[in-house]
Amino acid sequence: MDVIGVVGEFNPFHLGHQAHFQKSREQLGEDAPIVCVMSGDFVQRGGPACFNKHVRAEMALRCGADLVFELPLPWCASSAERFAMGAVGLLDSLGVVTHLSFGSEAGSLAPLTALALAALEPETVEAVKEQMEQGMPFAAAREKVLHETLGEEARLLQTPNNILAVEYLKALFALYSGMTPMTTLRRESRHDAMTGGRIRSAGQLRTMQEAGEDIDAFIPAAAAKLAARERAAGRGPVTVEGMEAVVMSRLRMLSQEDFCALPDATEGLGNRLYKAVRDQGSLMGVLAAVKTKRYPLSRLRRMAFAAALGIRAGVGDTVPPYARLLASTERGRGLLRAMVREGKLPIVNKPAGIKTLREPAAEIFALTANARDFYVLGYSAAAERAGGSDWRTSPVTA
Repeated sequence: MDVIGVVGEFNPFHLGHQAHFQKSREQLGEDAPIVCVMSGDFVQRGGPACFNKHVRAEMALRCGADLVFELPLPWCASSAERFAMGAVGLLDSLGVVTHLSFGSEAGSLAPLTALALAALEPETVEAVKEQMEQGMPFAAAREKVLHETLGEEARLLQTPNNILAVEYLKALFALYSGMTPMTTLRRESRHDAMTGGRIRSAGQLRTMQEAGEDIDAFIPAAAAKLAARERAAGRGPVTVEGMEAVVMSRLRMLSQEDFCALPDATEGLGNRLYKAVRDQGSLMGVLAAVKTKRYPLSRLRRMAFAAALGIRAGVGDTVPPYARLLASTERGRGLLRAMVREGKLPIVNKPAGIKTLREPAAEIFALTANARDFYVLGYSAAAERAGGSDWRTSPVTA
């Protein structure tokens, strides 16, 4: 049986995500189950998701997914490379996923595969390091080096879905995974781009939502219903701006050593961030003070939230040590039994199950659960900010 694996943040779940599910099933059959690995309460670009992970998992479930697993905090709040390695590694370790499906602006596997293989070459890795030592940002350095090898194909790395697609392929190759890659064309809208039409990017929808605009026309009806429920209860949308005070207060309490122990805190970047936190009165002020041509805002924002959430270097460098279920359909629950037999990871159906697992699984789960306690401080309704909810919430079923 073909089983489709999808990596996503669903921040928020929109018509493009639903179309991706449909296009994937058109290629492999309407009966093919879809297994998602989804970011938790914090996302790869740095910052909180607009709605909590259980709500977004339910959105995916009501719109075509059969199983939704959580990508634990150290991977979902990380660089594109570690994000992809964690998500693809988790899907691969489930033992039953046959295909990895992702969207791309290229719409074709051949050029993306060529870029992924070239990027993995030791000569490429070394050449990129040399360019970065001269002050060039990573993305520009890699594109420059690959342009010398592959020519104009390297320009594909200028668009975000292609970048993630290449990272997914790199992860597949590095893991010697048996999953077959497949890509669908992202023609209607670029990720995080401001576009027209019914299919809008997640970034545009977040901007509209934060401005108080109605986005129901651009998300599936089932997802719109859940979003309306959350807004009415004062549980979202959660924003970076809405969490600024709690983030800054947390950052002010950390030591210089804490900042230097962050992922990607190289070349004195941890020291600079520590100083900026004390000199600046806002999170954007901190990021602006540290930003240079080499260090883009997205990297610095991830570092700031990693510091606030207690993520340290070295955590998240391999594959997640467990698979936490967030949502399932009846068909998905049938597939779970096969995962228990054939998979390499323990499946956590309910939070209490993590207590039976050895380290580092328990430590990473606790870190992720603590992040939920931090996340709920972004709710507008004070009554919804109680701690410990991640330990009490069972998977959504349908």
